[in-house]
Amino acid sequence: MKRRTLLAAGAGASAAVALGSPAAAEARDTEALLRRWFRDTYRSVEAMTTGIGLTADKIDVTTADPVPSVNTSPTNIGCGLWSTVAAAGLGVIDPRTMHRSLTRTVAAVERLERAHGFWFNWYDAHTGAVLTEWPGTGDPVRPFLSSVDNAWLVAALRITADADPALRPRVERLLADADWSFFHTPYDADDPAANPGQLRGGFWTDDDTYTGHWYGALNTEPRMASYLGIADGSLPPEHYWHTFRTMLPEWEQEQRPEGEYVTVDGVRMWRGHYTYRGRRLVPSWGGSMFEALMVPLFVPEASWSPKAWGVNHRRHVRSQIEHGLVEEGYGYWGFSPANVPDGGYSEYGVDAIGMSVEGYTSKGVVTPHASFLAMPFARDEAVANLLRMSRDFGAYEDGLGFRDSVDVRTGRVSDFMLALDQGMVAAALAQVLSPGLLQRPFRTGGFAARVRPLLAREDFGI
Repeated sequence: MKRRTLLAAGAGASAAVALGSPAAAEARDTEALLRRWFRDTYRSVEAMTTGIGLTADKIDVTTADPVPSVNTSPTNIGCGLWSTVAAAGLGVIDPRTMHRSLTRTVAAVERLERAHGFWFNWYDAHTGAVLTEWPGTGDPVRPFLSSVDNAWLVAALRITADADPALRPRVERLLADADWSFFHTPYDADDPAANPGQLRGGFWTDDDTYTGHWYGALNTEPRMASYLGIADGSLPPEHYWHTFRTMLPEWEQEQRPEGEYVTVDGVRMWRGHYTYRGRRLVPSWGGSMFEALMVPLFVPEASWSPKAWGVNHRRHVRSQIEHGLVEEGYGYWGFSPANVPDGGYSEYGVDAIGMSVEGYTSKGVVTPHASFLAMPFARDEAVANLLRMSRDFGAYEDGLGFRDSVDVRTGRVSDFMLALDQGMVAAALAQVLSPGLLQRPFRTGGFAARVRPLLAREDFGI
């Protein structure tokens, strides 16, 4: 498959916008480019989707006819669903095609084995069977229910029901038993270490045990599960305040936070923040882009909490940009868990804006999906960064979109595209091209009644 070394909006774009002001012409050129990127990205999601309608984990784009991987997860399946809704909303497919695609996937999801109302973490994308051995190695796979992965499938199913009312009754039946209190440990002031009021990472069904960890950090992607549970009433609203803006000041973490103890809705909490390059912000767990900026593709945190989340999102983006361009001098930026260009998967981030002492370091590996996540907050800089990656490394695959990652020190480009990362690209482009397109089911109902008031009261002290 031919790899492009330079990506432009199209040979006819300049002529098409010859009339009007230079700024208007540039805006039209940029929109045409973004729409092209979306169309190609959606084709990659289609290429990852198997005959039964489940979007597989990844494809190898070095082959003439990319074949979807064997494995899939609830998050991967969710990416396929919301990418299809976005494609219809942006006019890439027509409503009838959207309905056929969504119906096929919903039918496949209905047949997947579940436990306690939730989906297992790994399935065979081609048959729907729960995976018991890892493809290629034969290593055993324990049956596991992940709270964060289930959140992304549930969110995608809600988007599906909103976009296609004919499927709404089937989606409602699927979600009827998805009770988030299953993962929740109620708060106990006498023993907060064992009962922190937070969500467990997940549950193994082979021996009926929960993970030994909770998702304690607020500014990470598991807050989507928290929002879903608060919105549907299966989690108490105060759960939101029991998550950490930073760890407590006496705990070991990336830097000693500044802040103060406050009481909100009867919950005493540490309102802490970090400082990076003179900029106050609430850190994520590892300092990666998708921890901080995947959730606001769906939940309008910035507009519901403009002085807290709205500020923090922009400062997270600015920190990523300055880390890549100034602190490390890579010439490129955008650090988030992704495919390792030489093979495998790793976590990348900006260590200084993550709580974890080990942290996610950047290691010179940039991933296009991080720039797309930044695009709603820094569009021009994100577009310029992506164009440089395409021009300098051939990171764009004609007809499929951006490859997953680039080691800018060696020039090595990943051979793979991942469903999660392409799904984030598709959702981010939808948000830029048609703001609110995928947010509609998260602006009404329990989200408006229970989640929005919490975000309105949020104050990060930054």
